[in-house]
Amino acid sequence: MSCDRWAMVDRPTPPGIVVRMNAGQYFETTPDVASDRSEITLALPDMNLRLITDRGVFSHTSVDAGTRFLLQEVGVPTGETMLDLGCGYGPIALTMARRAPHATVWAVDVNERAVGLCAENARANGCASVRTVLSTHVPAEVTFDTIWSNPPIRIGKQALHAVLALWLPRLRSDGVAMMVVQKHLGADSLTQWIIEQGFTVDRFASRQGYRLLAVKHAPRSTDETA
Repeated sequence: MSCDRWAMVDRPTPPGIVVRMNAGQYFETTPDVASDRSEITLALPDMNLRLITDRGVFSHTSVDAGTRFLLQEVGVPTGETMLDLGCGYGPIALTMARRAPHATVWAVDVNERAVGLCAENARANGCASVRTVLSTHVPAEVTFDTIWSNPPIRIGKQALHAVLALWLPRLRSDGVAMMVVQKHLGADSLTQWIIEQGFTVDRFASRQGYRLLAVKHAPRSTDETA
């Protein structure tokens, strides 16, 4: 299939979470800052990606340390359908697509500028399996074998919980979500909240102020499976 076909999906679905904060923030739907595009390189042991970035998207001057940590620690994602939650300009989604070219990778964000950049970068890097869309445009029936995310901690605890409450239940029963969170921005309290929602959380790795969390559905009790 052509890159253009996979770049965007226009089917409307039930509303997701759209966060509006101060103008110009990366979690704005339409960033209120002037465009100033640039190009950066993401160098990983198994690939190099050239990425176009812009003001008004997350970490636009370089791939942030948390995202690098996730991509360096986690190997090949498993399954046929994957999600990059909060894709930005696409470093996670494109890495997933390169490592698992057989899979469909949904790259979602609330930021229209980020979505456009991610689609452009997917085309430029030959990642035809990436479907880059606004978070409200993922069909309700789609579920995921693997979720990778550097979640938007700075939108606030209540808004972050709403985002994760929307997307984590779409993880398939045997799937895993890998999330990188800074320790001083509430990694431990977020872990406890996720467990309270019916998931298990294992600390997959920890380094330089970041924790990489592996989230899975908690096993059902004997009473529930009877």
